Amino acid sequence: MSILGGTARKVVAVAGVLAATMASAPASAAPPDYTTAEAGNPFVSGWYADPDVAIYNNRFYVFPTASRPYAEQTYLDAFSSTDLINWTKHPNVLTTANVSWARRAVWAPAPITRNGKYYLYFGANDIQNNSELGGIGVAVADRPEGPYVDAIGRPLIGQFYNGAQPIDQDVFIDDDGQAYIYYGGWGHANVAKLNPDMTSLGTFADGSTFKEITPSGYVEGPQMFKKNGKYYLMWSEGGWTGPDYAVAYAIADSPTGPFTRLDKILAQDSAVARGAGHNSVLNVPGTDTWYIIYHRRPLSETDGNSRQLSYDRMNFNPDGTIQRVKMLVKDNFADGNALGWRTYGGSWSVSGGQYRTTASYGGKSLLDDNHVNATYDLDVTVTSGVGDAGLVFRATSLATGADAYRGYYAGITPAGRVILGRANNNWTQLGAASLPVVAGQRYHLRVVAAGSSIKVYVDNLTTPKITVTDTTYASGASGARVYNAAAAFDNVVVTNQ
Repeated sequence: MSILGGTARKVVAVAGVLAATMASAPASAAPPDYTTAEAGNPFVSGWYADPDVAIYNNRFYVFPTASRPYAEQTYLDAFSSTDLINWTKHPNVLTTANVSWARRAVWAPAPITRNGKYYLYFGANDIQNNSELGGIGVAVADRPEGPYVDAIGRPLIGQFYNGAQPIDQDVFIDDDGQAYIYYGGWGHANVAKLNPDMTSLGTFADGSTFKEITPSGYVEGPQMFKKNGKYYLMWSEGGWTGPDYAVAYAIADSPTGPFTRLDKILAQDSAVARGAGHNSVLNVPGTDTWYIIYHRRPLSETDGNSRQLSYDRMNFNPDGTIQRVKMLVKDNFADGNALGWRTYGGSWSVSGGQYRTTASYGGKSLLDDNHVNATYDLDVTVTSGVGDAGLVFRATSLATGADAYRGYYAGITPAGRVILGRANNNWTQLGAASLPVVAGQRYHLRVVAAGSSIKVYVDNLTTPKITVTDTTYASGASGARVYNAAAAFDNVVVTNQ
């Protein structure tokens, strides 16, 4: 989709977003320029999938599918933000109560605005043949957060054409004002013209309504955007419940193609998440900052519906091709929560932009990652107590207890040391060094683990305080831990080597 202002504003084609331009935003409100979700992925709480994005009235809006069993998918929520960090939930922006023909499997909302109205396109009922009622509908509202109501009393596309199941729609308005709808499951993609009323379909010059544009490898979830006069079609490949779900793309000179597959740019990362796919694209207006917004499955989750919303930076090469997306791991807790973290003992909370815990004997909080060779960074402040606080890495078999895990730990203590050791329901110290530590003062702790080599740095990131060789643990989760101390943690970053 492209950025579109109100009826008095010019249509501007930019990245997968349809919205009011942000030109009227206050000059002091600098647009977001992040490498990833700096306050952590997932960026909202709950199981969601298939996100699409819009910018309305200087706010970013994300409209996802509720990732639940089909019979329970009877509603759509939305989330909005001014900074891509702090999100407001708008529940039930569309429900089956406002769509007479929809009863379940309400999927993949696609937002757009035109003629002073807000439109939301959606799939419903997961129809399997032309004798069933369902397909792609269109709802309308007077406000971005709804409530949206059925605009035409029937599906806009309720039949199979060119083998495409009528699901997973995306809407795009070109520079000339022509609107297009892209959609299709079951390995087929179609494009059709939308009339200016946005609730009926037009025809192409040859009199046809639907054109098949299926690129090689296509499964579902098309997404269209335009950049520097070129048309980018993205789509999902693989099975949505499996680890191979991924995003590929093509570039064309026309909104109707032909689209020749160029590359897979987003796929699972065995250190971060699986099942990454069904994306949308956001370009921050007036900048060359681009994000890919998508869903993915945490490593420890096996339920197909355990999907979460994430975003990462999307970068382009000088020739216009898209670089492969890196799923980065960061959390600066600026959103006031610790989504994606799991605690094992202790009392944990986020306040003042830091992740805090009271004193306990071995309280831990871990991410759902599985890094092998990585650089681990975090800021740690021992706020009280005589024990230590720091970083757990390459951890498995996690449980509540002082040393109830198998993995490594590096920490600092006001007793005047930095320590490194390994746990396996007991503790083996691997190294220690003198280090003046003042309670209440923040320190930057870095661990570089590459194969059997482990190096621990504190503040001085040039010379390690501890260097050891140990082959006991090769991979696992990372996070924070305390022992007989209260502490605050911030600016967590885990980077693959």
